[in-house]
Amino acid sequence: MSIKWDKVVDFEKRSNSLHHHPATKVIMFIGEYTHTVDDKKRISLPAKFRKIFGKKIFATHGLDQCLFLYSPDEWAKIAEKLSSLGMGQAETRGFNRFILASAVEIEIDSLGRILIPDFLRDFADLKAKVVFAGVHSRVEVWNEKRWIEYKAKIAQQADMMAEKLGEVGLL
Repeated sequence: MSIKWDKVVDFEKRSNSLHHHPATKVIMFIGEYTHTVDDKKRISLPAKFRKIFGKKIFATHGLDQCLFLYSPDEWAKIAEKLSSLGMGQAETRGFNRFILASAVEIEIDSLGRILIPDFLRDFADLKAKVVFAGVHSRVEVWNEKRWIEYKAKIAQQADMMAEKLGEVGLL
C-alpha cells in the first residue's frame, strides 16, 4: 500500500511542477460570483479573479448586454485579432468600433476594487448587485437580474446546444 501512496505523491509533485512551468501555465476564469456595488460605485473583484488579473484590467462592451473584462495579455490578443480583420466590410468596422472604442483600462485598487466608467455601467445596466461570470479567457459582468434570466433561458436550451456542438465534433 505504501508503494501506491509513493506513486500518488510523485505524480502530484510532477503535476505541480508542470503547472508552475511558464510554458504549460493555463489561465482560466471559471465560476460565478455576486458582488455589491458600493456607495462610490466601486465593485470588488472576486479574490480568485484578482490573482489572475494582477493590477489592471481592460473592460469593454460585451455581448448580450454584459461587460467583458480581460487581463492585459488577453486584451492584447483580442485587440490584435480584431485589428487584423480589415476595414472592408461594414459589419467588421461596426464590431471593431463596438468593442475597441468602448474599451478602457481600469486600475485595481489595493483592496481589489474597480471603478467601471458610467457609460459601461449604463450599457450593462449595472445596479446594486452584479454577477462576475468566469468564461475561460475573460470575465463577464452582468446585471444580477439579467444574469438569472439569461441562465434560465440557456439551461432550457443546453441539450439542443450540446447536440449541435456534437454534430460538428466539438462535444
